Amino acid sequence: MRALVTGGAGFIGSHLCDELLSRGHSVHVLDDLSTGAMDNIRHLKAEPRFGYTIESAHDRQVVSELVDEVDLVFHLAAAVGVDLIVDSPVRTIGTNVHCTEVVLAAAGKKKKPVLITSTSEVYGKSTKFPFQETDDLVLGSTDTGRWAYACSKAIDEFLALAYWKERRQPTFVTRLFNTVGPRQSGAYGMVIPRFVRQALTDHPIQVFGDGTQSRCFCHVSDVVRVLADLMIHVQPWGEVFNVGSSEEVTVLELAHLVRTLTDSSSEIAFVPYEDAYESGFEDMQRRVPDTHKLEQLTGWQPTNDLRAILDDVIASTRVQLSRPVGPTQAVA
Repeated sequence: MRALVTGGAGFIGSHLCDELLSRGHSVHVLDDLSTGAMDNIRHLKAEPRFGYTIESAHDRQVVSELVDEVDLVFHLAAAVGVDLIVDSPVRTIGTNVHCTEVVLAAAGKKKKPVLITSTSEVYGKSTKFPFQETDDLVLGSTDTGRWAYACSKAIDEFLALAYWKERRQPTFVTRLFNTVGPRQSGAYGMVIPRFVRQALTDHPIQVFGDGTQSRCFCHVSDVVRVLADLMIHVQPWGEVFNVGSSEEVTVLELAHLVRTLTDSSSEIAFVPYEDAYESGFEDMQRRVPDTHKLEQLTGWQPTNDLRAILDDVIASTRVQLSRPVGPTQAVA
């Protein structure tokens, strides 16, 4: 099979490329490197079944030409990270909605299958736990920038499902919960790489808010494994699936665990949301997925617990920090 991975130079996208290539498939990446990095796919450049195009999924001609050359499309290109969402809402909305529209339109002409990656953010302020795919989405006011991202990804989902319902374009949606692992940058607000880097460099581990908010973390290797299985073997057109772990931890507990595992002397510092992001910022207190639908269809379950995830991220970050930084290199 020949696969196009939009956003393939990003954290999850690059691991998905690894997974697909390991299964014997061919992969072409489309990425504008706005949040991805060549370093994430540099190890693949010598692979004859791998290629890449540095361009945006906004470009209809480029997307159409690439879609014509493949059998299926994994659409991961999106604005990522709370920092980017808060600082650049226009870019966030445009990237998420327009790129998805372009990809679906191009794929729809040739009925090429598309997997659309969405996010647990679409559940918004819902307090019905764990989140199920059929639950109502409870978003905040439009004057609170944080919800622009959730709304734009919900529109992506509506588009994908509409293409299946109205045009029988084979597509489905995966709602990814907190996905972590090597290559993930803390530059856009992702909590585990940020905590680990702070701990290893003996900087204060900054907990935003009071630390009682909880999250469930899933290793990227577990996530890309089921994305590939769903698209290639199951093909559940017109469906939505939660993908994530149900092992819940508070952010404060996470900070203490990272400090222990890194044997760090870092203090734990609390940063008010308005200082970390913007005035009036609203957070999701809990984010717990119900993955029974996915498990019943595929038998999938995460194989890495939180401790294994942290050990992996800590080890990869130690390697990254040990590398010499040249005059033109940026530290993520």
